[in-house]
Amino acid sequence: MDKSPVHLPHRVITVSGRVASGATTLSRELAKKLHWILWNGGEIYRQYAREKKIPLERTDLSPDGYHLKLDEYIKEKLATEKNLIMESWLSGFNAQGIDGVFKIFIVCSVDSVRVDRLVNREKITIDEAKLHLKRREEENIKKWKKLYKTADFWNPDHYDLIIDTYQNGPTETLEIALKAAGYYTL
Repeated sequence: MDKSPVHLPHRVITVSGRVASGATTLSRELAKKLHWILWNGGEIYRQYAREKKIPLERTDLSPDGYHLKLDEYIKEKLATEKNLIMESWLSGFNAQGIDGVFKIFIVCSVDSVRVDRLVNREKITIDEAKLHLKRREEENIKKWKKLYKTADFWNPDHYDLIIDTYQNGPTETLEIALKAAGYYTL
């Protein structure tokens, strides 16, 4: 079986989405199907947060400079890499104006489904999951507003494709993304 990267009309695909939206699942499946490298900004931050003993929902405790440096690194990768799946909450926002990038935003239109996904993934209670989602998203958005002087991170106009994972399961989500990215027109 050929493991060489699949050529698409785009050099990079970004996948952005809120907690438990399905962005990680899609990113992994795209990387596997296309034989592209997967780079996950959230994993980089989680490692940093573990090392510094910062709870994920307390983004306010991490230095602004760290976030700016991480986002600059992401922008550099977006501008120079090929055959890359870039997953992070802001990767699509960061890719604005960069040629060769196909930007996907993943939503789950029913918050109770996101809560359920988090309960199952993290083995926490429903109340803990609700609190985690609320705090983590509020803290991140507050930090980003301060750093970037905007709240327009998930404006649909920034993205080439928006997929609702409440209406589409993992297989359908992958198929929609592959078709929109040009995989089936090769």
